[in-house]
Amino acid sequence: MLAPLAAQQSEVKPAQVKPQQEPLALGTAKIEVKVDSVLIPVVVRDSQGRAAGNLKKEDFQIFDQDKPRAISGFSIQQRAAPLGSMSFAEAPPVPSGSPPQLPGAPNRFIVYLFDDMHLAAGDLMQVRKVGMQLLAGSLADSDMAAVISMSGSNTGLTRDRTKLQDALVKLQARELYRHVAHECPDIDYYRADRIMNKREPTAMEQAIQDALTCQKMIDRNSAQRIVETAALRALEIGDQDVRVSLGFIAEVVRRMGQLQGQRSLILVSPGFLTITPDAMFEESLIMNMAAQANVTISALDARGLYTNTLSASEQSSGSMMATMQAQQSQNRADAATLSGEVMAELAEGTGGTYFHDSNDLASGLRRLTDGPEYLYLLEFSLDEAKRDGAYHRLRVTVDQSNLHLQARRGYFAPKPVKNTKVKNTK
Repeated sequence: MLAPLAAQQSEVKPAQVKPQQEPLALGTAKIEVKVDSVLIPVVVRDSQGRAAGNLKKEDFQIFDQDKPRAISGFSIQQRAAPLGSMSFAEAPPVPSGSPPQLPGAPNRFIVYLFDDMHLAAGDLMQVRKVGMQLLAGSLADSDMAAVISMSGSNTGLTRDRTKLQDALVKLQARELYRHVAHECPDIDYYRADRIMNKREPTAMEQAIQDALTCQKMIDRNSAQRIVETAALRALEIGDQDVRVSLGFIAEVVRRMGQLQGQRSLILVSPGFLTITPDAMFEESLIMNMAAQANVTISALDARGLYTNTLSASEQSSGSMMATMQAQQSQNRADAATLSGEVMAELAEGTGGTYFHDSNDLASGLRRLTDGPEYLYLLEFSLDEAKRDGAYHRLRVTVDQSNLHLQARRGYFAPKPVKNTKVKNTK
């Protein structure tokens, strides 16, 4: 994982070297965050898109399930200005209580996380190209960066741009959890969730008709059994994929929290489905962890402007097949839209930026690297919240017009920890 993090900081001060951590075995991360309050990073922009840094605590209001909550904690972080507009010597003052920054110490730590587990080969080639351009001239000399992948490759934090570029060249699309199309019936994670978890009759009926069409000489009962078996298999693979992906992101955030200075995680991905309650809960915990660790997560949708139409090899003739293909195309469109939700929510919930629906990936990656200049951190206690283990909608407003707010959409209210009594056997 980010095992070289602490050791890489030895470039700044030998005395700061800590014991090197063991690399993360992919999929072993467990997200654990103790929550007595909710932290809400907020970015406020004016009508021109510029970050506003002159607001006070009393300008904000927090609503939890539409109920107002008292703001118990408030702070504002002034971050490094966009690259090229400020030299390292002109960096903003370090907030009181923070460890002293030594001359020459990195002001920003930027981790580029490439999702090679979900990126298509063509999309990966494009982001590799724009990444090479970015690393060649868009990072400040004082920045330390790392290039890592979901499959486990990791440069460690370094100022060596050649090392980072070499890591980009070696990135390859991985096939571990990818859905294989053209199965009969073709049931991916999205359809499997609708069939088995959400118990949607329409989704089941469509899948049964698919099976009756592509599997010749079977009856309806046999078709239903085939569908259920395929759906269960797709669910198992999809659930494991999501656990591994979110667990990996959580471990990156946790280890970045050990760093001193501005910390930015940039996820380059086509997204993946977080459609189950367990996945949404883990996603909420990552946002809690990032807020506590002062890590901003931004995301680049590497698909650019994408289409969900079936390719020529996927199309067949006949009215029944045309109907099936229309349903398949709609399912694909719905799944593609939902796949981007994890990137949008992680970015909005941590003060980052989500760049999507654009083929100008180079501009997007530069924008994510710059990050917001001002970030507010609001906090409210869970003492008055209903701890029901359910998802709570959040809404943050500001008492000024012509301002746009970006904040997390909600959180999972943790259930109270039960006190377990130890039985006296004496």
